[in-house]
Amino acid sequence: MEVKRIIQERRSLRSLEPFEVTQELIYDLAESASLAPSCFNNQPWRFIFTYDQNILKELYTALTPRNNWAYKSPLIVTVFTKDELDCQIKGRNYALLDTGMAVGFMLLRATELGLIAHPIAGYDEEKVKKILNIPEDMTAILLIVFGKQAKEINPNLSEEQKERELKRPERLPIKDFVYFNKYR
Repeated sequence: MEVKRIIQERRSLRSLEPFEVTQELIYDLAESASLAPSCFNNQPWRFIFTYDQNILKELYTALTPRNNWAYKSPLIVTVFTKDELDCQIKGRNYALLDTGMAVGFMLLRATELGLIAHPIAGYDEEKVKKILNIPEDMTAILLIVFGKQAKEINPNLSEEQKERELKRPERLPIKDFVYFNKYR
């Protein structure tokens, strides 16, 4: 297994090229997500795979201007859930955590398939829910923008975004988030 290599290769790039979206790809990504652990195997995640060009164009209108790079994507996955779909133990709600793990599995599988899968939070949640008919009691947690890595940097990106295309943003040093035996 080469999981560590896939983890190291995964990037949230913004210079994208379209690719052919197939039912086989959608089922592959969905199956990978479905194998994530969840509290009591509740599997609280819900995904809408949007690839219809007309619906995508409508979905693009819900994105913040800074995410206009996503317009080249032929596939956007909307991730949603609600607390009641998963464990709620002593004030701890597991729906977001468990859904996040499923998203992580999907991102790694996409990377393994040679795709860029870029999660974004820059969108109007209510507009996304209306466009996609997501029930009001659900939370649209994030969108995942898919594409193939472009050979050239998208000229519409900001200078900061262009810089991030060329070099992976710095990660926190391990010492800043790992503790041994006790906190501090």
